Amino acid sequence: MNEMKRNNKVRIAKYISQRGMTSKAEISSRLNLSMPTTLQNVKELVEAGVVEESGVFESTGGRKAKALSISADVGYTAGMDITANHITFVLVNMRREPVNKKRIRIPYENTYSYYGKMGELLHDFIEESGVSEAKIIGVGISLPGIVNQEEKVLLRSHALNVKNVSFKTIEHAIGFPYALENDANSAAYAELTGSENHTIYLSLSNTVGGAIYLHDKLYPGENFRSGEFGHMIIEKGGRPCYCGKRGCADAYCSAKVLQRLTDDNLELFFRKLKEGEKTCVQIWEEYLDDLAVVVSNLRMAFDCDIVLGGYVGGYLEEFLPELGRKIMEYNKFDLDPSYLRTGKYKLEAAAYGVTLKFIERFFDTL
Repeated sequence: MNEMKRNNKVRIAKYISQRGMTSKAEISSRLNLSMPTTLQNVKELVEAGVVEESGVFESTGGRKAKALSISADVGYTAGMDITANHITFVLVNMRREPVNKKRIRIPYENTYSYYGKMGELLHDFIEESGVSEAKIIGVGISLPGIVNQEEKVLLRSHALNVKNVSFKTIEHAIGFPYALENDANSAAYAELTGSENHTIYLSLSNTVGGAIYLHDKLYPGENFRSGEFGHMIIEKGGRPCYCGKRGCADAYCSAKVLQRLTDDNLELFFRKLKEGEKTCVQIWEEYLDDLAVVVSNLRMAFDCDIVLGGYVGGYLEEFLPELGRKIMEYNKFDLDPSYLRTGKYKLEAAAYGVTLKFIERFFDTL
């Protein structure tokens, strides 16, 4: 009986967290709980400082319902997204709201000095955010590569040029409970968590990856390699890929295809594109055509919504109509490409997404 009561409390807290703002009546209805059970659990959550009344809803004819939200200051999670040349930090409160973010240029090295510096930067970032370290419930670390979460090992990363790197050695430098996750999965979790639809997330960064969101969770694959969309072959015998094959999507749709024209500066590429620089315009047309093939293939395979993210995804919003026209040249099954959209988050997507699992785990401890 006690376990059932605790489970009801956890379910209610998680529901409020996912909804952002809700009412007691909605909780009772959506979770199929009696109103007395709902009232008692909400009361206990409020008394514990986990939930608070945050306003009222518009009246539907009777008394206005009080709005319930998670107390923002009950705890915080930090996220770090490690790339070849930067670390992006994000601090998130228990309402899933980013309260601070920072991107620092620091080339990755698999050395003790790098990890020590990473820990210093993390603690400095938390201090700058004005949050007590006592309120940090965990730190998520996003990495570009295949990750063994249980063993805290980065199995392989082309972007960082390393294999079998154990992150257990950074425990002292971090100083908080921490977990590892693949960067594309992290960004996908940021974009898709709470979604009611099955969705494919396509990450267009310095490598092409992605994630599959099914039944309210990410599908990891039997060997933690699901969503490796960058290594689907889109041209037989085509361009060489770093994986050793030829014609992989990564060789045509990674951010490197564009930024190699501007000394690895993607922002500069899009600036030149808008200015009508001839070479950039030509490469962009080819890029969109190749991307249209990849999107069409994913749509045929999964028949669900597709979200474009990663570095290039952050610039794609204004080009969606043009991309949509190209997609429809390859796709004769859909009436339009309305299943396609860009992500809400930009460079901080992975750092933000990797924090959310700690928030979920916090409610499991209630």
